[in-house]
Amino acid sequence: MIAFVSGPVAALAPDSAVVEVGGIGMSVQCAPNTLSALRVGERARLATSLVVREDSLTLYGFADDDERQVFELLQTASGVGPRLAQAMLAVHSPDALRRAVALGDEKALTAVSGIGKKGAQRLLLELKDRLGEPIGTPAVQTARAGGTPPWREQLHAALVGLGYAAREADDAVEAVTPQAEAAAVDGAAPPVPQLLRAALQTLNRAR
Repeated sequence: MIAFVSGPVAALAPDSAVVEVGGIGMSVQCAPNTLSALRVGERARLATSLVVREDSLTLYGFADDDERQVFELLQTASGVGPRLAQAMLAVHSPDALRRAVALGDEKALTAVSGIGKKGAQRLLLELKDRLGEPIGTPAVQTARAGGTPPWREQLHAALVGLGYAAREADDAVEAVTPQAEAAAVDGAAPPVPQLLRAALQTLNRAR
């Protein structure tokens, strides 16, 4: 197992980063909130989880070991693969997921694209004794609930991390806001990876 990768960031994309390790570029799939902290040319250390399939080897990257552990624990629930587990961590921090499971909060889980009411109920049952107790505080989530939606923060940070100026990122976020609000009408959290791709298209057209 590859537990982590460490080295200069060689490239960033909407859903991945390339980290140079011993002269080899390691492609690592990351959520927008993880990518937002990376900068091309700067050193980074990502906790990783290698997912092996018959036709592929995919390395997933995380900000720390706790995120990686929760990512792997989420996949012990039926119907949860690496992409859905990563989507859950893109919307909620590890501690927010622990709180949601501990409190039986269906709404928090259905905020993740791809999880419906029945799926949330099943996950709450299956994950109840697997994720452990929350170890942090809900202050950040509480602040978000009364202020800027999490998807806006994540999208803006991801665009700045990809090298765009803050003003360009602001304009791109505004451009995709109708798309995000349309998704929210159905009770689902706006899919940040899709919004990021749409935002990049608007930026490319503007240049």
